[in-house]
Amino acid sequence: MALSTWLAFFAAAWAISFSPGPGAICSMASGLKYGFRHAFWTIIGLQAGIICQLFIVAVGVGALLATSELAFTLVKWTGAAYLVYLGVKQFRTDAAPVAVQARPHTGAHPVRDQLLRGYLVNITNPKGTMFLLAVVPQFLDLGRPLALQYVLIGATLTFTDLVAMSCYTSLASQILRLLRRPGHIRWLNRGFGSVFILAGTVLATFSHKS
Repeated sequence: MALSTWLAFFAAAWAISFSPGPGAICSMASGLKYGFRHAFWTIIGLQAGIICQLFIVAVGVGALLATSELAFTLVKWTGAAYLVYLGVKQFRTDAAPVAVQARPHTGAHPVRDQLLRGYLVNITNPKGTMFLLAVVPQFLDLGRPLALQYVLIGATLTFTDLVAMSCYTSLASQILRLLRRPGHIRWLNRGFGSVFILAGTVLATFSHKS
């Protein structure tokens, strides 16, 4: 990949990463609940989802989602249902900010759950796969080894998204420190939960031909 091509993709990757979406919502919700340090595992899960999506595009399954109505619909509804589930769960989460901030997360289960949560949010979003399918080929040089180009693209997108999601998570964790009344964080949790549900609803209305 030529340097000028990579720089163009690097610029596009920042715009893609900071665009509000399910990943940003997931990062902020985790930052709100756990604080930045422990919520970072959710960000890692999100990156794993992006890498898998890029792999799907690279091996051609992304093309199947673009051409098969049934495959697209199955993935779309799975992703929509999962976002709604996260929304309901966030809506009903603990309302005590001090307890949430001080809760230890040294066990394997919270880490595993956050990794899986972040991964599922991205991997079940067919709009993300189709977006990569539409954007990534524009930056490929077919006259050079494609595998190395996909590795470079994946590393670049993972880096920019890692920074973007870290910013969203840090913002939410800072908000957490400012909230001292359970009523405040209860309504904030309900706000995030509602946004999750809205994101799932929007995903469900996403057309295969959009």
